[in-house]
Amino acid sequence: MSYDRSASISAVPFTPTPQLFDVATALAETLPTEDLLRVQSLSQIIVNHICTHLGVRTIRVQVQGVRPSNQRGELHGLYTQYAGGSSSDSIQVWMRTAKRGHVVAFRTFLRTLLHEVCHHLDYTYFQLRESYHTEGFFQRESSLFRVIVEQPAEPVRRPGMSLTEMAEEILAKRRAEMP
Repeated sequence: MSYDRSASISAVPFTPTPQLFDVATALAETLPTEDLLRVQSLSQIIVNHICTHLGVRTIRVQVQGVRPSNQRGELHGLYTQYAGGSSSDSIQVWMRTAKRGHVVAFRTFLRTLLHEVCHHLDYTYFQLRESYHTEGFFQRESSLFRVIVEQPAEPVRRPGMSLTEMAEEILAKRRAEMP
C-alpha cells in the first residue's frame, strides 16, 4: 500500500519564495569555497523553508566533508529517522567526493539534499509508513529541484489596450499617412 501510494505521488506541492532562490544561489556560490559551516547553514535554511511552508517539523541538516565509501560506491546522503520521528532525526550530506576529494557540483549536492528531504516528507507530509525509491519518489525529488533552481519567468505584461484597439490604432495611423 505505501509503495503504490508513493509511486502515485509525482510532485511536492511547494511554491518557493524569492528568498529561497537567493539562498540557493548563495549555496551555489559558497559550495566551491569549501566553507563547510556556511554550506551547512544555507542547506539548513533551504530545508527549514521547505518544511515550514509545507507545515511539517523541520529536521537537522549536517554537512560533512569527504563522502564515506566502500567497494560498492560512495554515500552521497543519509536520512536518519528514529522511532516514530523526533527532533533527533537528521539529514547528512557530504560535500566532497571520496575518490578525489573534489567538491561536488552544486546541482548534485542540492539533488542529494532534496532526496533526503523527500524521505522526511514521505513520513511527515505524505504520511507514508515507508519511504521507497519509487518512480513517484524520484519525480517528487525532481519537482522540488525544479522549483528551487528554475526561477519563474517574468510575468507576461498585458498591453494597455486590447488587440482590436491596437490594430485599429495602427490602421488609423496608416490611413493618416496615406496621400
